Amino acid sequence: MFRVILQLGKVRISLPVAISALTGYVMFGGILDKQGWLLALGVFLISCGSSALNHYQERKIDALMPRTQNRPIPSRKISPVGALMVALGYIMAGAICLYLFLPLIALILSLFTLFTYNLVYTPLKKVTAFAVIPGSLTGALPPIIGWAAAGGQLFERDILLVAAFFFLGQIPHFWLLLLMFGDQYKLAGMPSLNQLFSTNQVKRLTFTWILATVASALLVIFYVFSNMFIYFILLFYTLYLIFSFTMNFLIQKEFQPRPAFFKLNLLYLFMMVLLIVDGLMKF
Repeated sequence: MFRVILQLGKVRISLPVAISALTGYVMFGGILDKQGWLLALGVFLISCGSSALNHYQERKIDALMPRTQNRPIPSRKISPVGALMVALGYIMAGAICLYLFLPLIALILSLFTLFTYNLVYTPLKKVTAFAVIPGSLTGALPPIIGWAAAGGQLFERDILLVAAFFFLGQIPHFWLLLLMFGDQYKLAGMPSLNQLFSTNQVKRLTFTWILATVASALLVIFYVFSNMFIYFILLFYTLYLIFSFTMNFLIQKEFQPRPAFFKLNLLYLFMMVLLIVDGLMKF
């Protein structure tokens, strides 16, 4: 049952969400203290709750797709009501943690993130193939939560550049998954780009958004980072990505979405970790 609870919380997704909130916290405060870890814990728990609620909301769709048929509810490892109770438990625990130990703005923004994912993005997925664009706001908010929790203003340049990077990055992330598993969305009766465009058109559209993501990464590198060693590490990897993705999309005969997916995810990981390191070294 403990494993089922972790699966419902999508821990592998919720953990990077918590790290991105911690990233914003360290960017502004320049310190990794007890309050920062409590922020990460609270955001992690609310993200787990949001993910578990998503399992409940999409239980019928999950049962129709091979990629998701083994999730806890369709595989009958837990009942829908049980999964809903787990979701509420996660959310309450996260909300209590944030309310007791962080400024109120952290809780408000975290609950707003849950709202955008479960009450905006999840229903829109059944209506439009472009739901991921407004849904990407969910990925942009965690670093803002951390920044605001540390005392930063919501509309300062540095955090907006970082949030824009994570916003843009969510879109090709999803569409690369679509290139790998798009046929399964048809089985579930879900709208997808594959039903609107040819495979080549989807590839070109994905490539365009990847370039936009890389461009936003360059803005973060040029305007946010202060440590020159970190600056050049990220700049080198970003330029490598431009070369690699161009070769993958435009030159190679057969496009491979899986390597592109992992390389893009590695950029997100590098960005979070190195922003934390840069923030700790800046002060």
